[in-house]
Amino acid sequence: MCHKDVLKLYMKKIIPEKCILLKDDIILEADNEHIVTSWKAFHPGPDFSHGYSCYYLDQGFKISKFYKDDGTLLYWYCDIVNYDYNEDENTLVVTDLLADVVMYPDGHFKVVDLDELAEALEKKLITDELVAECLRSLHGLLNIIYRNKFDKLQSPLD
Repeated sequence: MCHKDVLKLYMKKIIPEKCILLKDDIILEADNEHIVTSWKAFHPGPDFSHGYSCYYLDQGFKISKFYKDDGTLLYWYCDIVNYDYNEDENTLVVTDLLADVVMYPDGHFKVVDLDELAEALEKKLITDELVAECLRSLHGLLNIIYRNKFDKLQSPLD
């Protein structure tokens, strides 16, 4: 699917509406199942400065590993996303579907931003089909976590 040397990654946000070329992300590997990148934070601070992401192309989520400036792990951030690949231009637009899961090193986790998903639905910023896709992907991710299989999603980022 993807040619990692020339692939252009975009992150599309629904709230606020924007689409950003991830020009500084470094693609470490790419195949038909996943893309692994390293990146520096847009606005680094004391909480985090850099990380790695794995885009699971067939599962509807992106797992990111956030690090503090001193190199210690802060948490894994799991975005529920939709992928739109343009083969002619070798571009991948990753649309953030708003629901997220934050997984902490001690194993506890929380589901966040469902209020944003509801707001986007109410304001008709997201289609019913994308909301259904979001909920199915979130369900799949939570099942992986509940079955204690999250380590398999982390492994490409180690």
